[in-house]
Order: sequence, then structure tokens, then C-alpha cells
Amino acid sequence: MQQKITSISANRMGTAPVGRLLFSVSAPIMLSMLVQALYNVVDSAFVARLNEEALTAVSMAFPLLNLMIAVGAGLGVGINAYLSRSLGEKNQANANAAAMHGLLVNWAASLIFCALGLFGSRAYMQMQTDNPLIIQYGSQYIFWVCGIPFGLFNQIILERFLQSTGKTVYSMICQLTGALLNILLDYLLIFGFAFIPRLEVIGAGIATVIAQFTAALLALYFNLRKNREIRFSFKGFRLRIDVLRKIFSVSLPSIILGSLGSVMVYGMNLILIKYSETAVAFFGAYIRLQSFVFMPIFGLNNGLVPILAYNYGARNRERIIKTIKLALAGAFGIMLIGFLMFELFPAQLLGLYNASESLLEIGVPAMRIIAIHQLFAGIIIIMIAVYQAFGLGLPGLVVSFTRQIVLILPAAYLLSLTGVLGNIWWCFPIAEIGTLTISLLLFRWVYNQKIRGL
Repeated sequence: MQQKITSISANRMGTAPVGRLLFSVSAPIMLSMLVQALYNVVDSAFVARLNEEALTAVSMAFPLLNLMIAVGAGLGVGINAYLSRSLGEKNQANANAAAMHGLLVNWAASLIFCALGLFGSRAYMQMQTDNPLIIQYGSQYIFWVCGIPFGLFNQIILERFLQSTGKTVYSMICQLTGALLNILLDYLLIFGFAFIPRLEVIGAGIATVIAQFTAALLALYFNLRKNREIRFSFKGFRLRIDVLRKIFSVSLPSIILGSLGSVMVYGMNLILIKYSETAVAFFGAYIRLQSFVFMPIFGLNNGLVPILAYNYGARNRERIIKTIKLALAGAFGIMLIGFLMFELFPAQLLGLYNASESLLEIGVPAMRIIAIHQLFAGIIIIMIAVYQAFGLGLPGLVVSFTRQIVLILPAAYLLSLTGVLGNIWWCFPIAEIGTLTISLLLFRWVYNQKIRGL
């Protein structure tokens, strides 16, 4: 939040037209998140052209890989918050300490996932399926992407350093470079070209790792050459528990929130695999496709928080209410477009994954059912941002946990007892309606506590 406030003048936060301000703050973040969504789609879309087992394997690997991103991004949030606050206080020593402790924490997390990827990839796949080909594909993919996570973790943290000092253009260059390189290498390494051998799923993993390392090295270059606000040096460095405590006080809630999606997808995979591997393949494809709808909402969410926080501090009730209304309208509009796309063109969207007849038979009606939840999800995500803007982390955590775990998985399990695969997909609209009810009740409480009296 501090990052965004420092990049926009206080006067503009309090006086600029709300609609223009919200768009100018959110648009770069939305674009950045769309680039991240591209990473998720590219690997699976290319891999799906090998066979359906390969798509199923990558779908089963997704929760673990998403957990990596959640941990890296969560650590980045905590490091970024302490770093931005230190820079705002003109405390260069603490800013440097935040950066160097952040690098150490980041490397420690990388080593944990490295061990998991190198030694636990096969066991992870065997917990979900006994199909030897899917186990082989999934183990190969996890071995590379999770077993060599240093590019991903360093890319995330080094980009956060750029963002915390307002150098978002350089961060965007790193992300775009990594995404475009990943697309090119996926094609070359998965299918082979000229003297490059056909590596199939292994190629997808190698392509991702190379792209992540390239983006990380580019981010390192920009930090060393362009980022004068942070000094990178271990000379005289000593481990400070107070710095680690401040980083993790912000990071842990963020990591937990980011990890909920991994738990949900893993649980759904366990339920769906009892019906067919094709159902798991479809669900993996859908999760990646819907990220193109959800990522702009999360960008809007991130842009909304600092605007609300500033105007709450300024006790400007009118601007707070107007900003919330515009954000809700924008989120609903984006989700409505996504809903119509999934309802009207499900077969075409699944065609990106070289869908077989059996996948289309399962996926087309399933996609139309699941897409209903998008009409409510945007409102819920904006509500979570409102709670965060007013310093209320617990309501957001309650809503996210309810949405991803408490309602979806039990509903999916109970619906699976009917013995009809098509019934399971209704767990998403059911869970979203329940969560929306809780969110609105919490918002009413937040409004009475924080906004009404301004």
C-alpha cells in the first residue's frame, strides 16, 4: 500500500477525479497481472497438444506451483511493506536491512521448494493418481519448475524492490521479457525445432525455468543500475530478529491467503479424479483460463486499497463511497464480460487446449455452470480490498477462507455423492452466493464502524 501512495502525490490522492485516479493506479497493476496469467496458460496450452495425460499432469502439478508463487509473492509483500515504510521515513539503514534480509528469506524459501521438487515430485503425483504416464509427466514438470525455483523467487523479490521505489516500468519490462521468452521456448523445447530435440513436458519445465532466470537477471541489472534508493551489500551485515519479525508479520497473512487457492484446487483434483482424468484436465484448463478474468480484478483491488486508505486518513467520506461504487461497477463489468465469454464460447476456449471429444463433452456444460460464480466473485474481491484499506485483515481472511475452503470443498464432496459428475460444478455458484452474503454482512459492519461517522 505504501508503495502506491509514494508513487502518487498526496494532493492527487485527495483531489483528482476518482474514476481517472482509480484507473491510473490500477491499470499498470492489471496489465502486470495479465502477464502473470499468461505464464499459467502458455505451458498448459502447449503441453495439451502432446496428449490429454500431459494436460492432466500439469493440472495436478498446478497447486504446488501456485503455492510457490503464493509464498514468493507473500514474502515480497512483507519485504516491500517494510522497505517502503523505511524509505518513507528516510531511514536508509532500515531500507538496506529490509532488502538484504528479504534476499536471505527468499533464498531460504527457494531451498525448501528445491528439496521438495528434487526429492518429492513423484510422491506428490502418486498421492493423486496411479496412472504411470501422468505420474511420469507430472514428476518431470515438477522436478524442473519446483526443483529449480531460484529464478522465480529472485524474479519476484527483485521486481518488488523496483516497485517499492516507484520503478514499475522496469518491473513490467522484466515480466514481459520472461513471458515472451517462455512462449518462444515452450514451442521450441516441447516440440523440437531444427537441432533442438523434442523434450515434451520436460521442455515445458526447462522453458519456464530459463524464462524465470532471465527475468530475474534483468531485474537484478535494473536494481543495480537504476535503483539508487537501495544499496545491496552484505558488508557489515548482521541478522536482525526485529527486521524478520516485521517482514513476517505482513508476509504470513498474505502467504496464507495466496495458498488457499492451492488447497482448493488440490482438494478438487482429489474429488474429480474419482470420476475421470479428463475431469481433472478440464478443471486445470478452466482455472488457467479464468485467471484472465480474475487477474484484472486483483489489479483493481490493489489499486483501490491505497486510494481508500488515503481518503480514510483524510476523513473524506464522499470520496471513499464514490471510489467503492466505481470499483464495484468496474469489477462487475469485467466479470460480466468473462461470464459471457465462458457461456457463449466454451468450446472455442477449450480449443486452446486441443480438447478431445471427451474433454468437450465434460467441459462445455461444466464451464457454463462454473462461470455463474463470476457474477458474484468480483464484488467479493472488492469487498476484501475495502476491509484491507481500513486495516481490517481478519474479515478479509475470513471471507477468503470461507470462499476457497469452507464452502467449495464440502459442497463439491457432498455433490459428488450423487454419483453425477455434472452436479459437482454447482459447488462454485453455491459457495460464491454464500460468501457474497457473508461479505455484505461484514461490509455493513465495516461501514458502520469506519465510514458512517466520517
